Amino acid sequence: MGSSVDHSSGDDTDMSDSELDEYKDLSYEALKSGKHKVKLSDEIFACPFCSKRKKGDYFYKELLQHASGVGASTSSKRSVVEKANHLALAKFLEKDLSAFADPSEAVTEVDPLADHEPDEMFVWPWIGIVVNIATQFKDGRYVGESGSKLRDEYTMRGFNPTRVRPLWNYQGHSGTALVEFTKDWFGFNNAMSFEKAYEADQHGKRHWLENNSNLYGKRDWLASNPNKSGLYAWVARVDDYKSESIIGEHLRKIGDVRTISDIMEEEARKTNKLVNNLTNVIEVKDMHLKEMASKFKETEGSLDSLMAEKDKQYQIYNEELKKIQLTARDHLQKIFNDHLKLKAQLENHKNALELRGIELEQRDAKNETERKKLLEELKENATKNCEVSAASEEQKKVDEDLMRLAEEQQKQKEDLYKRIGQLKNDLEAKQTLELEIRSLTGQLNVMKHMGDEGDPEVLEKANSLNRLLIEKIGELDDMERLNQALIVKERKSNEEVQDARKELVNGFKDYPNSAEIGIKRLGELDTKPFYEDMKRKYKTEAEAEERASEVCSLWNEYLKDPEWHPFKRIKLDGKDVETINESDEKIQELKKTFGADVYNAVSTALLEINEHNPSGRYITSDLWNYAEGRRATLKEGVKYLVKKWKLHDQKKN
Repeated sequence: MGSSVDHSSGDDTDMSDSELDEYKDLSYEALKSGKHKVKLSDEIFACPFCSKRKKGDYFYKELLQHASGVGASTSSKRSVVEKANHLALAKFLEKDLSAFADPSEAVTEVDPLADHEPDEMFVWPWIGIVVNIATQFKDGRYVGESGSKLRDEYTMRGFNPTRVRPLWNYQGHSGTALVEFTKDWFGFNNAMSFEKAYEADQHGKRHWLENNSNLYGKRDWLASNPNKSGLYAWVARVDDYKSESIIGEHLRKIGDVRTISDIMEEEARKTNKLVNNLTNVIEVKDMHLKEMASKFKETEGSLDSLMAEKDKQYQIYNEELKKIQLTARDHLQKIFNDHLKLKAQLENHKNALELRGIELEQRDAKNETERKKLLEELKENATKNCEVSAASEEQKKVDEDLMRLAEEQQKQKEDLYKRIGQLKNDLEAKQTLELEIRSLTGQLNVMKHMGDEGDPEVLEKANSLNRLLIEKIGELDDMERLNQALIVKERKSNEEVQDARKELVNGFKDYPNSAEIGIKRLGELDTKPFYEDMKRKYKTEAEAEERASEVCSLWNEYLKDPEWHPFKRIKLDGKDVETINESDEKIQELKKTFGADVYNAVSTALLEINEHNPSGRYITSDLWNYAEGRRATLKEGVKYLVKKWKLHDQKKN
């Protein structure tokens, strides 16, 4: 480009629009010819018209915003040549380098800082100045519009001020006001838009000060001018701050003079401090999570070892019980066999005696001696027959005793089976030695019955079991003391696990629920079935929603009522469980009035409250395994959280 485009003297401020367009075209042709280097790479660009001390590298969107902002600047510090060069750069970017623009990012706004020097001094917080506000002299004082009315007007115009503060002096309303904006860059953007709007309407600061430059410096100056109409406004800068007018006096009370670069550096320091604090918090949370995972692994290992030991002791107990049952059965069978053998012998002996009596009766005694002998033999035979009858009666009694013994053995066997079932249900709550003592007690009960027959071997085994039982009871006392210590430790571990679970639940509240693990409000009533039922009964959707809301509120109150207990206990897989009592009046009314879907929603909420919070009867939040429809374990929650953390870490890297 020619030298006429490169100069930036103060004389070009009076350049006409046609000359501006001419410089713009010359600069654009120079850019097209490649005289100025704009594109550094496919993503990085540079402004060839800014000095080296300014930012040198831009993305496409950033450079386009910079060029458009400087080209459209109304600041007197920007030369016309500088504006023409930047307008040409914007045109070159849009027409010749548009292929490098990201189609997903449209340029929607101009950088508010583009047409301002970093060292330009403003009053901070950002404050606008409004003058020439109409006033009236009333009751010895000047009165004017309120600040809230001006604030509402500026809000409707999109300037979004936080407050409009009219300025008063000893004469009343001074005809001036201060417009306060937010302290952030959005506030700065609104303030600049506010100033440019008045500048475009020829009601900016320079228009107000034309032929009135001497007004600043008069302390009692009332900011109104009969030769000018309408409001004039601009953004407060260092000259306004230092003025001796009522405006400067109030600016010094509520603000300070800062450069843009100072404010940007302070914002950067605050941002860096916030990032560092957040980084430290994340590191502490990560360390805490690792400690929780370590404690969880230790607890899980202890529980696995305890369950393995219990399974082993249960297996030993079953084997010993099976041996006792086999021994009792063999002994009972032996008793039956012995009695059957004795009964057969007595029958044979009785039959032989009867045959002998018949022979004696049929024998014809030849003489008195033989007859006497025969009578004696008959008497003897009769005596023996009586003895045999008595033995037979005794045998019957023995048989009856044997049957009674068999029945008692069967009853004891049934009781033993019942006891086995009870021991199975209570196995997880009892210690190993208690099981052994119960086993030995059962063996002694069997041995007592066996000992009635005087079997020395049985008596010896009973005595041995009795001694072993006494030893085990002594060991049980020792184990009870150990058990109390373990219970205390287990309670402490359980409290730690519950605390860890609460922390995990609080951590999950920051994440949305997934299809795997999330937070579920247990006992919360599902309102969808109520709404669907009401849609079928009412014509309009509004009526259905209103009626469904009323019914849901009523049943929520029922759910919270501790006096209402619609449950019953049933046997399920050998265990006592509580389920819904369908004979309850409210439950029957619910099923009859609303149907199965609504009944299922209410019964689900009832069962969840009864299982997780039966005493309080209120909704609780807990970890939930949505994939399997059950309460999630602490292990599942930690694994899922660690998995999410690893994915987050991978994305970050």
